[in-house]
Amino acid sequence: MNGDGVARLFGPEAVNDAPGFYERLRAEHGAVAPVLVDGDLPAWLVLGYRENLEVLRTPSRFCHDSRIWHCFKENKVAEDSPLMPALAWQPVCIFMDGKEHERLRTALTESMARFDRRGIRRCVTRSANQLIDDFAGDGQADLVSQFAEQLPLRIMTQLFGMPEESGPGLVEATRDLLKGSETAFKSNEYLVETLEQLVAHKRATPGHDFTSWLMAHPAKLTDEEVLQHLRLVAIAANENTTNLTANTLRMMLTDPRFRASLTGGSMTLPDALEQMLWDEPPTAVAPARWATGDTELAGQSIKAGDMLLLGLAAGNADPVIRPDLSVPMHGNRSHLAFTGGPHECPGQDISRAIVDTGIDVLLMRLPDIDLAVPESDLKWVSHWIARHLTALPVKFTTSPHGRLPASAGTPGNGVHSKHALHGSTAGGPNAAEGTPASALPVGAPRSRSSWWDALKRWLPGK
Repeated sequence: MNGDGVARLFGPEAVNDAPGFYERLRAEHGAVAPVLVDGDLPAWLVLGYRENLEVLRTPSRFCHDSRIWHCFKENKVAEDSPLMPALAWQPVCIFMDGKEHERLRTALTESMARFDRRGIRRCVTRSANQLIDDFAGDGQADLVSQFAEQLPLRIMTQLFGMPEESGPGLVEATRDLLKGSETAFKSNEYLVETLEQLVAHKRATPGHDFTSWLMAHPAKLTDEEVLQHLRLVAIAANENTTNLTANTLRMMLTDPRFRASLTGGSMTLPDALEQMLWDEPPTAVAPARWATGDTELAGQSIKAGDMLLLGLAAGNADPVIRPDLSVPMHGNRSHLAFTGGPHECPGQDISRAIVDTGIDVLLMRLPDIDLAVPESDLKWVSHWIARHLTALPVKFTTSPHGRLPASAGTPGNGVHSKHALHGSTAGGPNAAEGTPASALPVGAPRSRSSWWDALKRWLPGK
């Protein structure tokens, strides 16, 4: 709290106990609460489920153009403020509304819809196996740094049409950029230069990939617009999918209710994924919307130019829609994890495919995996948008036959095959999704019966 009693969204109370912080704000202010962000700048935090949807679905009242924020107009935001990367206006679709947003958004969604979802899963299977090969013989691993932080961008670089060997370098650059380290500026330069080279190459030699489809779309994106949206997709996909993968793995290893559900055969991996999207969305607070005029929301008087932050985690836990948080939300996709309205995340199906296929492969390869430290030893790094698990140490039985051939489980040799990710009418966003069935290493010994076995028996297609 500051001297006026307004809670700081970046203070220790919010960082150390975000769920409790949100509930205390809800009890005091209702569905919309005044908060302070870095620099003690005022904002509104939307806590209610319905109120979040109201903001998301009415861009005429709550727009995406950060340039109307009165704090920007009054020069109250420092140039080196940690708010700038998230809030400073950029010429990309997330800061636009109306026809220009529709033009850019349509290019993104229609290009993503051309991917064959089975092809994406083959690509994930291959990359996951390669990552697991690096630690399968050790009997121990950190599933954050060695798996969750590596997998999403390795997939995205291939979907972009980049050489597979580009993946590790871009993973390191993007991770460094998001951490805001001393070398973050150079990492961003590396990311931009790499994407510039990709756009120039695809302009000369187009292929069956996301970059080429964006460039050829009737929306006629400029090369700069293509580059900026590739950067946006890479950063957003890496941040959210990494967090979702790590959180889902941690839940599987630590949550007694989850283990009991698995033993009873009542929860599949997709069920677990949706439960995590309800309970711990990868982005807890989504920035931001700005009031286009004086208005009212949940009894609060919102002034023109005020900033509203979307409390996705708080909205998912709103007692109006979830009076009992222990009740499973299996099969219910009406959470706020991917926001909603015209700016709803266009890559959510790809993100789901990366997470559940990657975890599926991990469980098939290492069926007796278990947490290597007490759950109380797990640590997070938190900021106002999200919190991230720093490490997830695990142990498992070492197999002398732990490695798979590079092409195992990947018909067509992965993303570069025209049969793997080539656009097709059968492979749109609602195409049937397969799961990898051949990820178990040849000659691997039978492991002891475990709660993982219950999960595998109930996976779709098993």
